[in-house]
Amino acid sequence: MTTARQVALEVLNRSRARAGFAAELVDEALTQRPLSPPDRRFVTQLVCGVIRRRGTLDALLKPFIQRPPHTVEDRVWDILRLGVFQLAFLTHIPPHAAVYESVELAACAGVPKAKGFINGVLRRVAELITADFCDTAAANAVPMDVTNDVPSALGRRPDVATTTCPPRRYRVLAEPILPNPISDFAAYYATAFSFPRWLAQRWLNRWGADECTRLGFWFNSPPPLWIRVNKLRSRRENYRLQLAASGIDAEPGHHPQSLRLCEHVPIRDLPGFADGEFTVQDHSSMLVASALGVQPGQHVLDLCAAPGSKTTHLAELMDNRGHITACDIDAKRLHHLTTLCQRLGVRPVETVLLTDTREIPPGPFDAALVDVPCSNTGVMNRRPEVRWRLKPREFEHLIRLQTRLLIEALTRVRPGGAVVYSTCSIEPQENQGVVKAVCQAFPGVRCEAEHDAVPGRPSDGGYWARLRRAT
Repeated sequence: MTTARQVALEVLNRSRARAGFAAELVDEALTQRPLSPPDRRFVTQLVCGVIRRRGTLDALLKPFIQRPPHTVEDRVWDILRLGVFQLAFLTHIPPHAAVYESVELAACAGVPKAKGFINGVLRRVAELITADFCDTAAANAVPMDVTNDVPSALGRRPDVATTTCPPRRYRVLAEPILPNPISDFAAYYATAFSFPRWLAQRWLNRWGADECTRLGFWFNSPPPLWIRVNKLRSRRENYRLQLAASGIDAEPGHHPQSLRLCEHVPIRDLPGFADGEFTVQDHSSMLVASALGVQPGQHVLDLCAAPGSKTTHLAELMDNRGHITACDIDAKRLHHLTTLCQRLGVRPVETVLLTDTREIPPGPFDAALVDVPCSNTGVMNRRPEVRWRLKPREFEHLIRLQTRLLIEALTRVRPGGAVVYSTCSIEPQENQGVVKAVCQAFPGVRCEAEHDAVPGRPSDGGYWARLRRAT
């Protein structure tokens, strides 16, 4: 019988091989394994937690591995990290169970001879981690995840909800093995919150220790689950009552179609899924399509459309009247877009697979949305592997690509037409920097509105700007 830990180990192995993003790999694995709902949640918790906290987990392991790290097999590293994650961050699992179950994974992973090594290391780590907690950073204090079940009033008082911070907790260690946050906060932040040192320093230079600490807690915690009620099929309050009748609490957000679920529920188990009454979309992402101000009957270009949450939102805002040309370079993701359109009852979408021989349609379009590829630094809790895959040198390439895509969109809208440029990045160079450079290069283009979505206030980080061509 396959266990949740075995599935998590398989997914971690695939993630290490860069077979896809963790969330996608988890979904794929769970479609092939008959696990109970609690075990399915446990798999997600283990996989995302281990990837997010890899730097911290390795720091906790390092004092007890008396051999060069490269001599420890990759699958053994995965097992050790799974074990330490449970010991340090999952308070509902007894330490002896975390150690025993991790040791048992060795045979399943094809490394049975490593059982003794794994057992010895994890027992030493278990002795290091105490049952005590504090509320201050220290060399013997590891920041815990922040739960997202703190009561809020998103619908009633969004000004309060967006600034409310859940309590922070640090787990006390028996020995001060982390860098000292007083003498070297950058080193402590990178190790205790599990970020690459270059990114920790980059953020500290921009925001300082207090805001970086808040971001660290946010990015290391499971993200809240937001859904967008399909205005073609239902009204938000009607659907909220439908959820309530099924015993599911949800709170309205600032966007008129948004609902935040107070606990994570399997999406396909929600009422109305098959009938297309909603789709999953973060609150910050919902603001992007709305910023374009589309009207029924318009011809709209969605330049980087897949997997389709913003495309279908545009169609809903247009009351299913008009035409949307949805372009992307990924055939598989475009297929997901088509499937989503079918479930939501969205009709005015034509998909275009961009290839070497098929270019972006010339238009002219009334409006365009260009949700560009970016660093994903605003959604690191949803895409935990981003912090390890992103390299400083990638920004130059990304900015060139983003600039080119924005220009491509602008040249295809009619005079007086609007283009919304968006990212899920919190890096100014990818956001205001790109928009400012394009506006300076094209005197007939002006930025008439822009918005920074701050991570955790109340949802994902990101940016959008609405540019207008002169008439």
